[in-house]
Amino acid sequence: MRPLTSDLLLRAYASGVFPMARGRDDPRLYWIEPDHRGIVPLDGFHISRSLRRTLRHQPFTIRCDTAFEAVMRACGEAADDRPDTWINEEIVRQFVQLFHLGLAHSVECWRDDTLVGGLYGLALGAAFFGESMFSRRTDASKVALVHLVARLKRGGFRLLDTQFVTDHLRRFGAIEIPRDDYRRRLDAALQERAVFPGDPAIPWEEAAQD
Repeated sequence: MRPLTSDLLLRAYASGVFPMARGRDDPRLYWIEPDHRGIVPLDGFHISRSLRRTLRHQPFTIRCDTAFEAVMRACGEAADDRPDTWINEEIVRQFVQLFHLGLAHSVECWRDDTLVGGLYGLALGAAFFGESMFSRRTDASKVALVHLVARLKRGGFRLLDTQFVTDHLRRFGAIEIPRDDYRRRLDAALQERAVFPGDPAIPWEEAAQD
C-alpha cells in the first residue's frame, strides 16, 4: 500500500473512498467504498422531543476546534458497546495534519473543564465527512451532532456524509443511498464553497430549520 499522505487522503475522499483500520492497534489501512453510503440530509434533519428538552437546558458548553486530537483519541477508545475501533495511530496522525491545514474540525461538549463528548470530520467544498463521535455523558454525542448540523447549515454545506447508517443516526433522519447517487451528490457538493463556522454561539435551533 502506498504511504498515506494528506494529499492522497484528500483525493480519496473527493473520489468517495475513505480509509479504515481493522482495529486501533492494527497499523494497516484499507480503502473503503460501500455499495450504499450513509448520509444525513441536511434539509430533513430530525431532533426528537426529548433531545430538544435536553438542548434547551444547555447541559454542556459547546466549543469547536479547541481539542481536536483529544476528540479523535476519545473516538478511538474502547467502550462497552464497541470493544475495538477503526481509528489507528496513522489515521490520527493524518487527520491532525488536516486539522492544522484548516480542513478537519471538531465539535466538542464540555462540562466545566472536562471534555465529555464530541465528534470530528473533514470539510471539502460543501461536503462534510463525519468520521466518528463519542460520549462520556448522556446525550453528549447527540448534542454535538445537532450543533454540527447547525454549523453546516449556517456555513452553506450541502452534504453530510456519515459513511454508514446506524440506528443512532437513523433517529436523526440518516438514510442510505446507492454509490452512484452518492457520487453525484458528492461531485455537486465539491463544486461549491462552504465555510465551517467555529462560532460557539450559533443556536442549535438552526439545525432543524429547512
